[in-house]
Amino acid sequence: MGFRKFALSWTTLLTLLVAAYAKISESTIERDGRGIILLAEPFGFGAGGYLDLTVSNLESHRSNVDFSLLGFFITSSQAEAQLELDLAQGTCALQAETVTKLLTLKQVEDNSKAGDNTTILSDTMANLVPGYTGGEWSLFFANCQKPSVVSYNLNVAMYNMHNGQRDYLSVGEDMIPSVYLAAFILFVVAGVMWASVVVVTRKNAHRIHVFMILLVFFKALTLLSQFGMFHLIRTTGHPDGWNIAFYIFTFMRGVLFFTVVILIGTGWSYMKPLLGDNEKRILLFVIPLQVFAEVAIVILDENSPAVRNWFTWRDVFHVVDIICCCAILFPIVWSIKHLKEAAETDGKAARNLVKMKLFRQFYVLVVCYIYFTRIVVYLLRSTMSYKYIWLSDAAGELATLLFYVLTALKFRPHAENPYFAVSAEDVDV
Repeated sequence: MGFRKFALSWTTLLTLLVAAYAKISESTIERDGRGIILLAEPFGFGAGGYLDLTVSNLESHRSNVDFSLLGFFITSSQAEAQLELDLAQGTCALQAETVTKLLTLKQVEDNSKAGDNTTILSDTMANLVPGYTGGEWSLFFANCQKPSVVSYNLNVAMYNMHNGQRDYLSVGEDMIPSVYLAAFILFVVAGVMWASVVVVTRKNAHRIHVFMILLVFFKALTLLSQFGMFHLIRTTGHPDGWNIAFYIFTFMRGVLFFTVVILIGTGWSYMKPLLGDNEKRILLFVIPLQVFAEVAIVILDENSPAVRNWFTWRDVFHVVDIICCCAILFPIVWSIKHLKEAAETDGKAARNLVKMKLFRQFYVLVVCYIYFTRIVVYLLRSTMSYKYIWLSDAAGELATLLFYVLTALKFRPHAENPYFAVSAEDVDV
């Protein structure tokens, strides 16, 4: 939506690393005159939904500001389209029929004049929203008096109460810890089985198979850290250090994933010992860019969107991620072309055609994996009911596991595997 676009500088991106994944968000609004600011992404509230809002250090940078025209409100996801139409017609967001006004800066100013620099709103959603029945809600700040410019500190906590305990995970995210734990177990089992195959058939194993073991290992550690993060977020609202472990493991997993796909696509270690110049350029350019984009997406997705151009940067990083994924297809295409030319010239047509067929299958496999995990999963998350948002995470992990298993089957170390088979005529005399 047009009114949900915000910003992030490179310095801010780096400083947000430690705060990533926290569900209790802290924002500092500095000299901001935007008409609408999204303060918290949509959160799925249940019957026992609560909202805590703390505003402090209010400061105006213009004279004669009517603070009653500046304030905070919430609206449901279903009503956002109508809200955008109302804004386009010049309606003040605080006066729109589709929103629930929570607090104005006039109340904050009055408290400040009375000696209380902090204003706290803490109540159940049932008390805040007339006719409340649950649902997905977003928190906004509205400035209906242009050109007022204000600064303030904000702390937001959204949660559901279950059996007297706070649950900071949105409805629909409550299954995500179980999804990551189950995926961790499946990847550990798959990794142990793959390592056993490599050890048993080590005479036919190549260096690429060791890289594949490391990839599964770091993928499993990534899933374990995600489980730890969401488990702690559920109870405390913060990942308490698990996010740092996640960034380390996801960095290693990202490097290894794209390295393994590129090396398999080039035939490194099992068809040729060295990489060509073009293949080296792919590795040196695409992998660092992809890893940066991957980590940046995580940081952007799990921090307060109140900063300027926040959504613009998120979209840019998603595009970079897809571009990098598409770029790793080039080595596979080059290998297919090379094998096709070799089959026509070197007298080993049968062997090269078999290899070319398998490379084509791998190409299709990589394309399907990229399409599903980058597009289909995103569409699932965007279109499904908030109550079933966890299914998109489960679908992504299952697709990744399937991709790993099929790749392992095609490239398993076996004397009869046409990728690795070397006959007497393949040896230079």
